[in-house]
Amino acid sequence: MQIDFNEIRNYGNLELLAKQLVEGFITGLHKSPYHGFSVEFAEHQLYNTGESTRHIDWKVYAKTDRLYTKRYEEETNLRCQIVIDNSLSMYYPSENKGKIAFSIMAAASLAYLLQRQRDAFGLCVFSDKIDLQSEIKSTSTHLNTVLQALQKLTAQNKPTSETNIASVLHEIAEKNKRRSLVIIFSDMFESTDNLDGIFSALQHLKHNKHEVLLFHVNDKSTELDFDFEDKPHQFIDLESGEKLKIQPAELKTIYQNKVAQFHQELRIRCGQLKIDLIETDIRKGYHQILQSYLIKRRKMR
Repeated sequence: MQIDFNEIRNYGNLELLAKQLVEGFITGLHKSPYHGFSVEFAEHQLYNTGESTRHIDWKVYAKTDRLYTKRYEEETNLRCQIVIDNSLSMYYPSENKGKIAFSIMAAASLAYLLQRQRDAFGLCVFSDKIDLQSEIKSTSTHLNTVLQALQKLTAQNKPTSETNIASVLHEIAEKNKRRSLVIIFSDMFESTDNLDGIFSALQHLKHNKHEVLLFHVNDKSTELDFDFEDKPHQFIDLESGEKLKIQPAELKTIYQNKVAQFHQELRIRCGQLKIDLIETDIRKGYHQILQSYLIKRRKMR
């Protein structure tokens, strides 16, 4: 399900859109091989042989003839920081501002799902600095605040700032003192020149005991496959404004090789830090986002 920037802005009710996506995902989840994921707040867990019997819920056993242990709020709930790159390059493709639109909708869906599970969550939006940072809470009022902030993001003018991912992630690592799941939406364009700085900041997050989900947001057909009609095109660097007129076929193989090399290095470095890197094509649906979150949440228990 692809939603463009104008559709989000004109729809006017981001919460309803997010609810439809999440509820549709959960319905599909129960019909799929992944039905074992918990999408509700879990108060009980099946008892495993060898565990202490101290937390067995005997009332539930009397009703169901199955052994469950009680799970307390601090064991089941997590803290999540959703981080969105709002730099100029995220407003590509220009006709629908696809990458930032995708990130806003994905963030709204995650916020809705997190609140549904009574997990605490916060929103951070950045370009060359942190432009917005909310508190981390789990209330329905807070969900409304976060969704309103995301809705306002669709109404703002295109930013003028380039990306400074490294310094922002260092700041997030310092501000979040408690162990959290940090979910990042970025095209990582700055990192072509500053991979060492980026991964130093990601290592800072990991050193502070945070788990990291990095959604590498891109428009696969053009940004990865370089799929353009074979005629002269003028390409404009959204961050620097530099213009270049070329025949796509002349550079396609060179470009694809460079991009593949960059993505391979991203995968290797994320693997070394045990960061979950998810290549995210904005032309596809949001199920990958929600499923990746559920998998990570399950691993953190």
